[in-house]
Amino acid sequence: MNKQKEIKNRNFLLLILFLFSTTLLSLRTLKEVNVQDIRISGSELFSKNDLLNNSSFKFPIRLIYIKTKFLEKELKQNLSLKHVSVRRQIIPFGLKILINTRTPIAFGERIVNDEKILGFIDKDGIFINKQNAENINLSELTIQVVGWKEKFKKILSKIFIAQENYELEITKVTFSTNGFLILEEKDLKKIFLGFDPNLINYQLQIIKNLKNEFKDNNFPGEIDNIDLTYPNKPKIKVFKP
Repeated sequence: MNKQKEIKNRNFLLLILFLFSTTLLSLRTLKEVNVQDIRISGSELFSKNDLLNNSSFKFPIRLIYIKTKFLEKELKQNLSLKHVSVRRQIIPFGLKILINTRTPIAFGERIVNDEKILGFIDKDGIFINKQNAENINLSELTIQVVGWKEKFKKILSKIFIAQENYELEITKVTFSTNGFLILEEKDLKKIFLGFDPNLINYQLQIIKNLKNEFKDNNFPGEIDNIDLTYPNKPKIKVFKP
């Protein structure tokens, strides 16, 4: 009997402790998060105010009302981040935000409301505003991208991969206002690629082959431009003495 009584008492205490802990946690989730309750890690570039200014959430806000996935999406897009993780915490109380920035590999230029915006481009073709860029080694940035738009990022990523794999020396990528693509390469000069993004892999392969021929001195003269708008019928213009 005494043993059964001890078990009942222990279970009762455990139940009370569980109910107390659950109530405490529930109350903590209803507590308001203030700016001082935000902890940032992964980068020293961004301040708490940067995060607040690039979020639709208004602080103070109750912890339970913070939609972490939505906040992650906002910060990633507005600050051009590679990755961001937002976690609600009870102990210590507040928000823990882990930030992973993008590394620039090219200079970038875009037009927003008829205003030229200067920044950088990363290997995924993502535009990074100047104030959101870190780990910049200007001496290593040899490519300039003009006319960047969101829809061009996949094409840019393929160009950057070809730049590395094919040992190309691309100096400039230009998207005209109507989307016509032009590359400039150190030896091959200006290369017209046109409007069709589905041709880019094929066109880059042709550029690789032309580059190899140039290295082997198989060109009769100095190149002026190459037209690969129709890659099956390439046109090469050379300077004539």
